[in-house]
Amino acid sequence: MPRDLVIDLHTHSNASDGTDSPAGLVAAAAAAGVDVVALTDHDTTAGWAEAGAAARRLGVVLVPGTEFSARSNGISVHLLSYLHDPAHQALVLQNAEVQAARTERARHMVDRLSRDYAITWEDVLAQTEPGTTIGRPHIADALVALGYLTDRSAAFTSILRPGTPYYVPHVAPDGIEVIRAVRDAGGVPVFAHPGADGRGRVVPDTVIEEMADAGLVGLEVRHRDNSQAQQVRLAEIARSLGLIMTGSSDYHGTGKPNRLAENTTHPDVFAQIEELGRSEVIRQ
Repeated sequence: MPRDLVIDLHTHSNASDGTDSPAGLVAAAAAAGVDVVALTDHDTTAGWAEAGAAARRLGVVLVPGTEFSARSNGISVHLLSYLHDPAHQALVLQNAEVQAARTERARHMVDRLSRDYAITWEDVLAQTEPGTTIGRPHIADALVALGYLTDRSAAFTSILRPGTPYYVPHVAPDGIEVIRAVRDAGGVPVFAHPGADGRGRVVPDTVIEEMADAGLVGLEVRHRDNSQAQQVRLAEIARSLGLIMTGSSDYHGTGKPNRLAENTTHPDVFAQIEELGRSEVIRQ
């Protein structure tokens, strides 16, 4: 009897805040025995072409996607979109605006840090590739390279965490607007790690209901940042609203401890995503 497909629908390359190149990410997925992997870099599709070429070469199925930054009632939320049209004007403009806001925010944070640490904007840029969506992880990498911290995780739990003098909140569009734009672009929106209360406040059930009314397709239930209690809550919400449930790693290479396929998605759910999306899944 053939084994079930191993499907990981949330990963990042160095087109945003991962440490693997898009091709390197696909190679890592192949080496880890992953059959289907989604590339979901933050607010960009820049890695799609390179990852697609690697997927065809290595025999991995690639799901092109993006993790969109959004906010809901002052709470930061992330929305995964699968198989949307990368040339859709509303999403292209949204990505450009969010990337510009991310860069401005990062500059402000570096300015604040420079009062107490010998860090410059050039130090941060040295941790990126051309076209990278710049954010806190790259500031963390710069602080590590300069010898102030041991790794990204240490930066996020100390110097760069919310509430410190160096932290600057980020600007992002409303979650409902993002969901509607994704659906208009033929994408399949799934709420990423919606129960990650260790990162800060999470949205209440009523907001998820509003998102479902706007076109949300699913919830990322199985994720290391959703506690067991949150996973039970989210599964109940998904069942009551008729939403699909996914599981993913949120892999960032060496940028986070998350390992490929530490959580996975059922093949039937992947089939639903593929059927709903406008763009093609990339196969050998």
